[in-house]
Amino acid sequence: MGGKNKQRTKGNLRPSSSGRAAELLAKERGTVPGFIGFGTSQNDLGYVPAVQGAEEIDSLVDADFRMVLRKLSKRDITTKLKAMQEFGTMCKEREAEVVKGVLPYWPRIYCKISLDHDRRVREATQQSFEQLILKVKKHLAPYLKSIMGYWLIAQCDTYSPAASAAKIAFEKAFPSSKQPEALVFCKDEILNVLQDHLLKETPDTLSDPQTVPEEEREAKFFRILTCSLLALKKLLSMLPKTEVHSLEEKLMSLLSQNKFWKYSKHNIPQVRSAFFELASAFCQYLPELMKAEAPRACTAVLLSIDDSDAVVCPALWEAVLYAVTTIEDCWAHVNAKKGVLPKLWAVLREGGRGLATVIYPNLLPFISKVPPGIAEPKLEYFRTFFSCIIQGLSSERAIASPSESSAIITAFMECLRFAILQKTDEEDDQRQIHQMLIYDQLIPLTSAVLKEPKLQNGPLFYQIAETLSSWEAKAELSSDDGTDEVFQKLLSNFWDHLLKMCVLHVGTLDADEKSLFAISGMLEILQNPKSATKPNNRKSLKIRFTDEDESGRNAENGKLMEVRNNDSEIEADLEHSSLLRKEPLENVVCSLAELSIAYVNEQKSERHLKFLSALLNSFSSNRVFQVLLEQGNDASSAQAESQNEMKIHYESPSVRFLYMNLITWLKEDWRKDTHFLVDVLYSVLNCCDSNDERKIILDDLTKMDLKWTIFLQIIQKACSSTTKLSLVSDWLKGDTLGERLVMLTDDLCHLGLKPVATSSESSSSERWTLLSLVLSQHVKNESLIDETFVERIIDKLQAALSKAKDLSEAGNTEPLVSFICDVASSFFSSVKGCLLMPSSEDLLLTIFQLCAQRQDATHLTDLLVCKLKHTWMSGVNSLVHQLQSMQKQSTFLHKSALWVKNQIQSSSLDVKSLQVLISAVSDLLSKLMEADGQSGYLVGAYIEHVMPNKTEWEKLHESLSTEWMHKPLLEGRLSMNCEPLGSCVKLCGTTKLPGHLCTSALLSKMVLLVLENDTVHENCDVERKKIDNIIAELLYSLQWVEELENPPYPLQEYLHMLEEIHITYEKFRMLSDTTGLRQTIFDRSEEHGRLWSLTMAKVIRAENAVSCEMKQLFKTTEGFPLLTEGRLHTLQCLSPFLLEEEKNELVFHCVAKLMTCTQTELASTDGAFGCLSILNSCLNDSSIDCDHLLPGILKIIISWKNNSEDSFLFSCNLKETSAQLLGFNIEVIRYLPLLLKYSIAPLDNSEWDFIMCSMLAWLETTSENRSLYHVPLVQIFACVSCDLASALSTYFEAATPKTTENLPVNLISEWKEFFSEGIHNLLLPLLVKVTGETKNASEGSFQNSVLTSLGEALTYISKDQLLNHKLPAKFVAGQKSNLPDKLQTLLNTLSPLLLFRARPVQISVYHMLYKLMPELPKFDDEDLKSYGDEEEESALSPPAALMSVLATQEVLLENILECIQVGEFAVIQPLSDEFCLVLGYLLTWKLILAFFKAASSQLRVLYSQYLRRTKSLNKLLYHLFRLMPESPIFSGPTSEVPNKDTKTFFTEELHLDVKGAGALSSQIPHLACSVYHITLKDLPAMVRLWWNSCEKRVFNVVDKFTSKYVSSVLSAQEIASVQTSTQLFNGMTVKARSAAREVIAAYSVYDIFIELIIQLPSNYPLGSITVESGKRVGVAVQQWCNYSSLPVSEGAYRDAGEGLFMRDCSDRTRGNRLKLKQGKFGYKEEILCC
Repeated sequence: MGGKNKQRTKGNLRPSSSGRAAELLAKERGTVPGFIGFGTSQNDLGYVPAVQGAEEIDSLVDADFRMVLRKLSKRDITTKLKAMQEFGTMCKEREAEVVKGVLPYWPRIYCKISLDHDRRVREATQQSFEQLILKVKKHLAPYLKSIMGYWLIAQCDTYSPAASAAKIAFEKAFPSSKQPEALVFCKDEILNVLQDHLLKETPDTLSDPQTVPEEEREAKFFRILTCSLLALKKLLSMLPKTEVHSLEEKLMSLLSQNKFWKYSKHNIPQVRSAFFELASAFCQYLPELMKAEAPRACTAVLLSIDDSDAVVCPALWEAVLYAVTTIEDCWAHVNAKKGVLPKLWAVLREGGRGLATVIYPNLLPFISKVPPGIAEPKLEYFRTFFSCIIQGLSSERAIASPSESSAIITAFMECLRFAILQKTDEEDDQRQIHQMLIYDQLIPLTSAVLKEPKLQNGPLFYQIAETLSSWEAKAELSSDDGTDEVFQKLLSNFWDHLLKMCVLHVGTLDADEKSLFAISGMLEILQNPKSATKPNNRKSLKIRFTDEDESGRNAENGKLMEVRNNDSEIEADLEHSSLLRKEPLENVVCSLAELSIAYVNEQKSERHLKFLSALLNSFSSNRVFQVLLEQGNDASSAQAESQNEMKIHYESPSVRFLYMNLITWLKEDWRKDTHFLVDVLYSVLNCCDSNDERKIILDDLTKMDLKWTIFLQIIQKACSSTTKLSLVSDWLKGDTLGERLVMLTDDLCHLGLKPVATSSESSSSERWTLLSLVLSQHVKNESLIDETFVERIIDKLQAALSKAKDLSEAGNTEPLVSFICDVASSFFSSVKGCLLMPSSEDLLLTIFQLCAQRQDATHLTDLLVCKLKHTWMSGVNSLVHQLQSMQKQSTFLHKSALWVKNQIQSSSLDVKSLQVLISAVSDLLSKLMEADGQSGYLVGAYIEHVMPNKTEWEKLHESLSTEWMHKPLLEGRLSMNCEPLGSCVKLCGTTKLPGHLCTSALLSKMVLLVLENDTVHENCDVERKKIDNIIAELLYSLQWVEELENPPYPLQEYLHMLEEIHITYEKFRMLSDTTGLRQTIFDRSEEHGRLWSLTMAKVIRAENAVSCEMKQLFKTTEGFPLLTEGRLHTLQCLSPFLLEEEKNELVFHCVAKLMTCTQTELASTDGAFGCLSILNSCLNDSSIDCDHLLPGILKIIISWKNNSEDSFLFSCNLKETSAQLLGFNIEVIRYLPLLLKYSIAPLDNSEWDFIMCSMLAWLETTSENRSLYHVPLVQIFACVSCDLASALSTYFEAATPKTTENLPVNLISEWKEFFSEGIHNLLLPLLVKVTGETKNASEGSFQNSVLTSLGEALTYISKDQLLNHKLPAKFVAGQKSNLPDKLQTLLNTLSPLLLFRARPVQISVYHMLYKLMPELPKFDDEDLKSYGDEEEESALSPPAALMSVLATQEVLLENILECIQVGEFAVIQPLSDEFCLVLGYLLTWKLILAFFKAASSQLRVLYSQYLRRTKSLNKLLYHLFRLMPESPIFSGPTSEVPNKDTKTFFTEELHLDVKGAGALSSQIPHLACSVYHITLKDLPAMVRLWWNSCEKRVFNVVDKFTSKYVSSVLSAQEIASVQTSTQLFNGMTVKARSAAREVIAAYSVYDIFIELIIQLPSNYPLGSITVESGKRVGVAVQQWCNYSSLPVSEGAYRDAGEGLFMRDCSDRTRGNRLKLKQGKFGYKEEILCC
């Protein structure tokens, strides 16, 4: 078959040969196929048309449609489904003409695929058919007959979506009026298809047995069978009547087939169901036809009456009723007594087999059609029938299902009423039937229902009541035939038997409690069915018998009226109820009551007492109470005596019963449940004649010692019913109850405040519930009790809550607070106008105060706080609504505002307390904003009450600590020439927030709420001014915190809290215009200066704008304004934001004023001090275009010095010096470094002399006055003096030949020989003295700032100056040292300062000692020989002073870091004690490593041995892996040009500056990485030994970290050292490959050629170096091994390798000296490569 590989043309126009064969076949056999075939064989092309002229038609079909039609004939379900969906889409989208071309093909495809086994395919087929219909419309008509039968079958598909889709398509094709016509047009074809399916087809003819499984074939066949039966029914129902009769002949042939009738016994339920539906349709539309086939029809239907399949049953019973109605002689064709009724009895005995709701509603119509002959004898017939129903009701399934039992009971009662109405010829027979129905059926059924709790709520009692109404109506109507007498007798029988049955249930001591309540419920329903709602409100069919008269119909209609629950209506119904009902019912009640009271009196039966209560609740009449009294008289003579006494005062039996019996029961302490007794009380009250009588009774009860629970229940029941409320309303308003309730409140509050509760919580709970009820429950806007008592109760609660608030013991008062909460919440939320009472507002205030304090203070649980919050929120809600309507001032708002004000100004709040207070006040304001029309006034007034006045604000400012001044004074942002006023409280250690911070935060939150809710009008200037003042105070607070150098943790928490609640300047800027605010802050800055000026600078920076009003400070027409402290600070803070021209103008003003200053004005604010301060501020920020003026200013200063040297504090005691003079000197000193920095013009000799000599003189003053460093201005003086020395040192260090040209001759030498030495001779001893006097200087203290400047100046000391120091001698006893005394003194003096708890001291000492380290090892060289002779391995200690410091640090550090695993990062808080300790430890190691590096290789061995013995290095490495971060990424500015490589702490150099602290948080990690880097570089062998000894986890951590971050840096450095080496000789070449971490050394001379390849490991220097030979010529193997086996000590690998390799090469090459540069791969172990 060679055609397989040929190109196939898509959409071939000419069909294949097999296709043509099909075409010819079609031509021969005609146009409409009678047989469709099996469906899917490989050669069956479904699209082939079965019409003549197919070729012509085929050419009209679109190629895409043809492809889809081919796919529809495939066997695969997915293919068919997708193809059908595609077909539908194409029908929808293509042109109508294109789609019409498919129509000839469609019938064959549709007829086959609409019956497909897959339901999704069938659904898609109908949906596609709909699209086809919408497109082709009437052009479908020629093809209708061939598809209509299948279309009708599809509409009856058992898969609902498919059937629904087919119906929609049918409706789209034909309007509802045209549908019958369409069916008439195709009726014959439809019948042919249906008859074929019903009579001819089999599973094997509908599906191909060879390809389709048997199970699938049968499922398809049964489905088509079902659909065909239903389709025939649908056809009959839709055809017009005339057309239906025309089908009789064809249908007769169907009905004559036995196969058709056998479907009634088919084993598939769906088939049987469809058959019975069709049978019903035949009875309905073709009754004559069914009568003709009666023998088979009646047998098929009636004999299937016991079919219990849920699918079949509804259709079966419909068919049964149609059959017995349509076919008059149907019973003649079946044996009813043997074939039908036994099957029915079996179904009924089993309770309908789970189908009661389907079967039982059909029983009445069915038995009504049973002819008399079959129902004889009637007595036995009915006995059997009803007995079976009762038996069925007792089945488990019926009892478990309410709907099933309800259907059975309803059918029973309907059939009973029908049976009662049946008349018999013999009166005796009728009497017997009635007797049997009542005595043997109805009463037993009632008894059974009473015993079964699941049936007690069913419809039986309502059905009995309806039945009785029907019988009573007939009994009351007189008739000639004696019907009334019959029914009177019937009723009498019923009541007699009912009483006997009830007595049987009640008359035992262990009577079932549920049965007793069922009996009372039944009697209540019998009394009036309308008094209770029926259990089943679903609409149901109502059957009315034709024999019932009009009154019966009216009774039925009455039930459709709305259920009335009102007690008075029920009583009215009772009055009109039939006498035939009332008297016997009362007799039953009296008999049962008498029986019950006997059990109660004699046996103390609780269940009978509850039953009696239920009876009296429904039947409260004097007759019943009289019966109870009589029974009581028989029981006890004592009670009889008391009864006689009662008769004197009360005639009413009910009241006598109350005093004789009920009160006794109420007083019984053991009784827990008293609800039913309270019901009896209401029954008694109901029988009383007047309200006065009722009030007297209830007042008597109130005075008795009864449980409060009883009164709670009386009031609860009164609140639930208007009738009951009317019975007790006078008592509720009376004084007796009111006074008792006030006493109750007092008792409860006293109990709650006691340390140990004396009463059980449950009883307390009931009493609190009672209080809550009488306070909160209102009827017709009036309280239950009198208003006076309400106010007295609230007063008591408020007083108790105030006491509870003051008690400190946690937990004791919690139940009391909880109960008061419940009462108050209920009262506030439900009582209108409750907060008009002063006591209510006081209670609300107390609850608010509890909520506004943190739980540590109130000792309340979270749950209780939530409850309190809910309570006061509900109270404020009520208050707001009352204020809206009453226009009355609230004392609560005023008092709460004053309390809040006192809280925030007292400085007694911590952050948590403030947070709670802010939250409470925010909630309160939110509620106030809900007051329509009054919100602005209420909120404004509240803020006004809380806000401090001017004096209070000033006090709050003064309460802020002056610590804030330290930083701005030191940085020169502010200048002062007076001692600062204010609080000197130290902030460290305190947890309370200053009052100013609390006040500003709370008021800001209030303002934020106001702005967010837009309750301030823009034109309200006064309100706007208040808001600006509050925000200004907030910014003042924030600036105060910002200026503190190291804010305590509470202040950091405070800032975090403000951010969380969105109190930020940015938020206020978003919500309102800040122009007024900026002006307010500027005005305050000009007036007060200081912190207000710094606040102004912060605002300007945020706004990025300086207003014109601010610039007017120095742009005045009158010249430069008079400087006050406020204006001075304002100008200082403004200077960074001025333009260059404006700054120049300001400088000119200052210089002009300086030139005119007299000697007396030098130190004044408006004189030289102020002008110099402004000038320094302008110069501090940036260079200005006034450089030529700077030397002139220096000349002015020199002139001042010449004229008034006393104004300059040279070498003097500052104890008596004024603050003004100190401030002046500070500004002069600050000017000099700025002059050096910015002045371009050279200074002459005299000017330099002034600067140098002044500097030394000021330093002398600084040195002599160290005892005054606690004075702020003295401390600033010391700092700026040292800073001047540092500036000069920097200037001369940076001097170049070019810059020194302009300097006076000998100035440099004078600096080095005299001035520099003078500085350090003063400052080094000063450092020692200051640190000796101050053991610990915190970073934020004044002393520390002196140490910072002092340390900075000392970092410029030279090595020679250090060695020639003039410190007093200091030696340590027993200290081994080879150092000279002077050097040892220096080490002993400075080394301990590495432990000093101040970073500047540690850094400056490190820098000084670092300069000495290279000088120290040489002193150990002389003793080196003495170590060689000892047998054991010798060790030598590094400098003892350093090692003793290290030992101390190790102990302290171990305590800090021991809890942290190696490899975990320990976060060190910057500037803490731990920070200083770790910093000192790492700096000490940097010094030791620097010392080690400077030592010779022999000394290194000895030092290494010492470190190994002390294990100091091991400890260091363990600590480093706790101090280095897991990811040491460098985030600061890099020293190199940026590239794509990630910067780490190992690639970036660490700069340790005394002042430039940088990012302190990263200093310790960076320093730790730096130490690790140096250790690996200089002590690789020792690190490797430590690493190899580590446990596995640490081993892996170290390896991973080193490989990832350090090895690459070290490898690059080693390889770079090879590339830059100059030690190369003739004949040797060295190549370095940094990417491969390799060095290749090649040597060639004469006949020798050697190549050495050295590769570094990825974890260098931890791993082993590999040394390989490339090519070697003229070198023996043993000799090569000598080269590649290199014993090396620490750091000497290169030297040893070179020695061996080059010496041998030199010998072998006749003396040529050659060296091989291998790089410094420091290894001690041998590297064996042989």
